[in-house]
Amino acid sequence: MDHESMSWLLLLLELLLMLGMLEAKVPAVIVFGDSSVDSGNNNYIPTIARSNFQPYGRDFEGGKPTGRFCNGRIATDFVSEAFGIKPTVPAYLDPTYSIKDFATGVCFASAGTGFDNATSDVLSVIPLWKEVEYFKEYQRRLRGYLGNYRAKQIVNEALYMEIYRLGARKISIGGLPPMGCLPAERASNIKDGCACREDYNLVSRQFNSKLVALINKLNSQLKGIGLVLSDIYYTMLEAIEKPHLYGFETVEVGCCGTGIFEMGILCTKSNPLTCTDASKYIFWDAIHGTEKICSILADHLMRTSLAGFL
Repeated sequence: MDHESMSWLLLLLELLLMLGMLEAKVPAVIVFGDSSVDSGNNNYIPTIARSNFQPYGRDFEGGKPTGRFCNGRIATDFVSEAFGIKPTVPAYLDPTYSIKDFATGVCFASAGTGFDNATSDVLSVIPLWKEVEYFKEYQRRLRGYLGNYRAKQIVNEALYMEIYRLGARKISIGGLPPMGCLPAERASNIKDGCACREDYNLVSRQFNSKLVALINKLNSQLKGIGLVLSDIYYTMLEAIEKPHLYGFETVEVGCCGTGIFEMGILCTKSNPLTCTDASKYIFWDAIHGTEKICSILADHLMRTSLAGFL
């Protein structure tokens, strides 16, 4: 599996912590992960794994490139809004935000990260262990801002075990999408006419099945935890196979440039091949989805795996 697939492979790291009790159903959304959910942390570290330039963010409010690998908002933004919290989840390293802003949601994700530190070292991004360290720091800041009692309500006191030990109780683990249908992977499948790679899709399904087994095991072992699998595989596959049902026209390539290899620094504003209407596309670049598909997937999750958190 080539390197470009890793950002989607790390969807299992989209640990969306829905930490709620008492009067608020979900007082905060806390996000860990990679480029699929990074809302701008990489803007503030020395790495080339960034997207804080146009055409990224062109459909975001004000046409601002925020560091999200998308033309607009990403799935975790839509989930936050659906929970009635706020329309976007701010990046923890963004100095324009304060602990007051982070009290209702924060993103620790870093594009290009992974479980293995070596993965993060390749692009000099934030390793997953550091994301958890930032979470600890966030807890301390939150206690200083809200006091111990309220902070514990928001942050209800191997990776899953560490976050559990730190107090997380409602956790959504994102499953893998049909990775063989990413434009970057389809482009390599020349012998089959650039169709989706079924061998990669099989890996996604097998991995998701193993995640279900892991979630069931942890739910039985850890007192008071509520782990769920946020499975986007079949919804995304249906959108790819039956795009007319969702209002899409192009599924084989991304909107940016040729749509078969561009992402990050290769996705430039000056590229004359970039599409004019991203809402007709499932993919924004060769790896990441458009704002529209992110909204569709978030809506699906709110009606399925995340419904129990309401």
